[in-house]
Amino acid sequence: MSATRLRPAQPVRTAPNTPQKPAPRALAALRRVFRGCGPALAALAAGLAALCLFWWARGNRQWMDRFIRAVSAPYKRAVSGWLDGIPISVGEALCALGILVLLAGIIITIAQRLRGRRVLLRRLAALLALAVWGYAGVCAFWGVHYYGSSFEQKTGLAARPVSAAELEATARVFLKGVNLSARRAPRQQGLFYAEREEIFAAFPGVYDGAVRQYPCLAGPDRKPKPAAFSRLMSRTGFTGYIFPFTGEITLNVDCPLVFLPVTVAHESAHQRGVGPEQEANFVAVAACLDSGQPLYEYSGWLFGWLHLSNALYQADPEAYWQQWSLLCPAAQADLRANNAYWAQFEGPVREAAESTYTGFLQSYGQTLGMQSYGACVDLLVARYCPDGAREG
Repeated sequence: MSATRLRPAQPVRTAPNTPQKPAPRALAALRRVFRGCGPALAALAAGLAALCLFWWARGNRQWMDRFIRAVSAPYKRAVSGWLDGIPISVGEALCALGILVLLAGIIITIAQRLRGRRVLLRRLAALLALAVWGYAGVCAFWGVHYYGSSFEQKTGLAARPVSAAELEATARVFLKGVNLSARRAPRQQGLFYAEREEIFAAFPGVYDGAVRQYPCLAGPDRKPKPAAFSRLMSRTGFTGYIFPFTGEITLNVDCPLVFLPVTVAHESAHQRGVGPEQEANFVAVAACLDSGQPLYEYSGWLFGWLHLSNALYQADPEAYWQQWSLLCPAAQADLRANNAYWAQFEGPVREAAESTYTGFLQSYGQTLGMQSYGACVDLLVARYCPDGAREG
C-alpha cells in the first residue's frame, strides 16, 4: 500500500457575506429606551381607542340611549345595590387607595432612580394607561348621560327664557312654601338641625311623588353615604358626588345640614340617569316638594327659593329685597349660617377646584360649567310659575 502523508489543512471557503443595512440609529435608540414598556403602551393605545370611540359616537343620541339602557345604567344599579349594605363609601375608599398607590409608586421610582430611565418610562407609561382607562370609564358610566336623551326631552318640560315678572311670581310661590315648611322643620339654637342619620333614613320614598309625575325617574333607592373627607370637600366647594364606577351617593356632612336633604335628592337624580346639573337641581327640588317628608320639603323649598331669588336679584333688586323682608326669620338665619360657612373656604384652593370642575363639565358640552347648577331657574319657572303670571 502506498504510503500517505500529512497535508496542511485547506481553508474552508464560504459564500461571500451579504452586506446588511444597519438599523436607523433613532429607531434602535427608541427600542432600547422603551424595552419592557410594550404591555403598558398597548394598554395606553387601547384606552385611547376607547376614548376615540366615545368621542365619535357621542353625537348620536340614539346610540347613547342604547348604551345607557344596556350597559351603563344596569351596571351602576347592580354594583350600587351590591354595595348598599356597606356603611362607608367604597368609591371614596377607592379614590383614597388610588392616591396612596400613586404616592407609593412615586417614592419607589425615586428610590430606584439608579436603575436607569427604563424603569421610569415603564411606570410612566403604565400610569398614563391607567389614567386614560380611568377617564374612559368615567365617560362610559357618567359622560354618556350628557349625550343621551335629557330630562326635558323625556318629559316634555321645556325651559325657555323667562321674564322678571314670571321670575318674581315663581319666587313668591317658593317664598310661601319656605315660610310654611319652616314651621315643621326641626331646629336647634335657632338653626335647622337633624341628625344626618335621620336625614338619610328619611330618604327612601322621597322620589315616589316625582316618579308619579315623571316616570323616567323610576329607580331603586340607594342609601346615601357620608364622606370621610367631608372637610376636604368643603375646601374644594363640593357638597356631594356620585362615583361613576360604584354608583354610590357620597355626601359632605361637614357643611350646614339645611341643604343636605336636597343634596341627597340631587345626587339621586344623577343616580337615576339625569346628567346635566341644572336638570338634577330641578329634579331634586321637585322630589323634595312632593316627598311628604318635612326635612326634605323645607330643604327643597329653601334651595329653590335661593336659586330663584339670586336670579331675581339680577333682574329686579327691589323685588328681591322685598321678598327677603318677607322671608321668615328662621329661613334667614339658615341662609346666613350657610353663607358664613362657605365664606371661610374662599381662596385659591376652592377657585382651582371649581375651575377644574368647570373644565370637566365643559368637556361634556355643558357650556355654563359650574354656573349650570343655577340654570335650573328656567325649569322651576316652567313648572311652578302661576298661570296668571305666565307670559307668551
